Amino acid sequence: MGSDLAVPPIYSPFSEAIHPLYRDIDQQTALWAEKFRIGSDELRGRLVRHDIGGFSARILPEGREEVVSLLADFVLWLFGVDDGHCEEGELGRKPGELSGYLSRLLRIAQNPETPMLLDDPLADGLRDLRRRVDRYGTAGQAARWVDALREYFFSVVWEASHRTAGTVPDLNDYTLMRLYDGATSVVLPLLEMGHGYELQPHERDNTRVRAAAELASFIITWDNDIFSYHKEAGGKDEFWLNALRVLELEQGLTPEGALDLAISQRDRATNLFLVLCDQLRADASPQLRQYLAGLASFIRGAQDWGITSVRYTTPHDPASFPDAFRKTPVDASLLPLGIPAVDWWWQLVPGDAADTASAKETLGV
Repeated sequence: MGSDLAVPPIYSPFSEAIHPLYRDIDQQTALWAEKFRIGSDELRGRLVRHDIGGFSARILPEGREEVVSLLADFVLWLFGVDDGHCEEGELGRKPGELSGYLSRLLRIAQNPETPMLLDDPLADGLRDLRRRVDRYGTAGQAARWVDALREYFFSVVWEASHRTAGTVPDLNDYTLMRLYDGATSVVLPLLEMGHGYELQPHERDNTRVRAAAELASFIITWDNDIFSYHKEAGGKDEFWLNALRVLELEQGLTPEGALDLAISQRDRATNLFLVLCDQLRADASPQLRQYLAGLASFIRGAQDWGITSVRYTTPHDPASFPDAFRKTPVDASLLPLGIPAVDWWWQLVPGDAADTASAKETLGV
């Protein structure tokens, strides 16, 4: 049985939206998973019931249908790697072998014509994904997608090393690696592809823009840890990493206390995200404005999917989730979290912004 921890409504100032073809996209993703035989029959049967097409359709509610479908297939593929090899497979406890396998997959992502892993369904699926990335994106976007995939692979090997040793990282290390092993950064190039633009390097690599993207990743992964706690606590794997579990162990908290602290942390990150986006829009190009809106859609899409997908609601052992979101944060401050890996985000906010944080609570993006 999972945890009986009740998740209250969490703060979300972003608008709900979904692509009108979400049902078709979800069906197409199920067919794609079957065509490439992603995961075992049992795993694939589970994944196609998780409304991954709906998740993608929430991330890109106004995106090109072909890219929304590409994103859905890619997310399912990521779960095939994460669930099939990292969490439930033998390689999840063999970081050296896992690293070798993921390096071969990375080579295929770089060069899909490489004659490697020729009888591997995940490799075949990745070849198809890379060719579609080339079709709908630019060379630069494809390169950034591969780079982000490398970050994700590196982080799941790190996770496997903890799984093998039976150790739980401290909060600072967990926060840093969660930015990568949540596989959020690999989605970012598809936000651009979905709307047919390419963000220029001088904007994408701007420190505040990079911070906004990382804040979005933090919010998405912290929310995911809140919504997945019930599922993971009741899972078969005795070793599992989750922000609430890290907070429990590091600060001696009860699950309820850890949940309260995690909500406070994600609220403060949301407050800062709103302020940064408000500042950036002041002199942003139309492309950057679209990118910031895409980050907001990504956050809200993950939230809506998190409280509705059977992946987390686990109908056989129902999780206690809200059916709506708060309009105001529990914690309205703009104070840093006290986590060295990410506290630099707050240094980007002028002093007067902290004094007016309460006025930012209801900002939309």
